[in-house]
Amino acid sequence: MLSSMELKIPPVAVIAVFAVLMVVVTRLLPGLTWLVSGRLVMAVALALLGGAISLAGVVAFRQHQTTVNPMVPTAAATIVSTGSYRFTRNPMYLGFVLGLMGWAVFLSNAGAALLVLGCVLYLTQFQIKPEEQAMLTKFGIPFSDYMASVRRWL
Repeated sequence: MLSSMELKIPPVAVIAVFAVLMVVVTRLLPGLTWLVSGRLVMAVALALLGGAISLAGVVAFRQHQTTVNPMVPTAAATIVSTGSYRFTRNPMYLGFVLGLMGWAVFLSNAGAALLVLGCVLYLTQFQIKPEEQAMLTKFGIPFSDYMASVRRWL
C-alpha cells in the first residue's frame, strides 16, 4: 500500500528541491563553508559522471522498450538487467545523486553536503522502495532474484 508521499513527486523535482535547499543552507550557515582547492573541476567531474550514468540508464530502458517514467512503475515492460543495471538497480537516481554531490562540492558547505544524504534517504523511501514493490508485484521471482544479485545503489 502506497503512503500519501510515495511516487507523488517526480524524482527530477525532488533533485531540484534539494539543490535549492542546498543553496539556502549554504547562505544560512556560512560558517559550515570550507575552501576546496579544485572544487570547480571536482564539481564538474561529478556532474558529468552523474549525467553519463543517468543517460546510460535511460538508454538501457529505451533499448528494452520500457518506460522511463518513474511515476508509473507498473508500466514497465521488462526487467532491465544489462548495461549499468548490472552494477546498480537505480543508475538514473545514482546519476542524479552524483550531480547533487557535484553541486555540494561546488557550494563547499557541510550542511549542503548533508542534504545529499537526505536526498538519498528520501528517494530510497518514497521512490525506490515503492518502485521495487510494484516491480515485485508485476514480475515476481525474476525481479526478486535481480534484487538479490544487484545492489540498490552501489
